[in-house]
Amino acid sequence: LYFSAQEGILFLYHIKDLQYEIKICADIWQPISSLIFSPDYTKLLLFTDQGPVYGYKPAHSGKAVKLLDPCSSCFLAADFLTPGDTYCVSVTTSGEVQVWFLEDGICLSKRNLDIEVYVH
Repeated sequence: LYFSAQEGILFLYHIKDLQYEIKICADIWQPISSLIFSPDYTKLLLFTDQGPVYGYKPAHSGKAVKLLDPCSSCFLAADFLTPGDTYCVSVTTSGEVQVWFLEDGICLSKRNLDIEVYVH
């Protein structure tokens, strides 16, 4: 079970039989608003309140790497484009929908919806 704390720390709560262990996986120094696994569970996207999106690879147990940094406004939502875990689609609070190549964080396409987007 992966979860985050207000301080921007990603934790792993590993449960096996009646034993458990809590491990700190990454610290991004910004509050994490949501976590999304890729369809094959090899990558984890960490969304922050301030806007940037970080990537974490559980199998490598390395640190989280900043993948995306919004230009105009904060990311409101994002998810992997399937199949695979190479591309991501996002929407910002200003209504801009973007498709990203996650390996280098390049925005491949964007479209402005000309509306402000909210979460309900």
